[in-house]
Amino acid sequence: MAVAWLKVLKAVPWSEVIAAAPQVANGARKLWDTVGRKGAPQAGIDDAAMAPMPRGEDGMALLAAHIEQQDATIAQMHGQLREASKLIAELADQNAQLIARMEAARGRIQVVGLIAAGAGVLGFVSLALVLART
Repeated sequence: MAVAWLKVLKAVPWSEVIAAAPQVANGARKLWDTVGRKGAPQAGIDDAAMAPMPRGEDGMALLAAHIEQQDATIAQMHGQLREASKLIAELADQNAQLIARMEAARGRIQVVGLIAAGAGVLGFVSLALVLART
């Protein structure tokens, strides 16, 4: 199972992901600013508007009640949209931070790899010298 994950991670174009991270974060911030700035629409919602109207009323009263219910639904959906865009902005910021940390870790792993390769070469040379003396 670990081999499958390694194949997937190797297939990811990390340079493109790292290059696109700031654009994703900026786009999410713009979305949050756009949606957050608008505010929730004022629907004038009250409990009487949500209650079903009796059938005996004329068509205009039923239509008005239906419109008020739709306004309430739109206001609720707008609130959900604001929450979703805030979440997207937070996730984009976390993604940018994660990518920066992964890039730093990749650099540290390269340094450790170079040190390990140097130690391996030094060990091999030492072994060759010891065997040459005996």
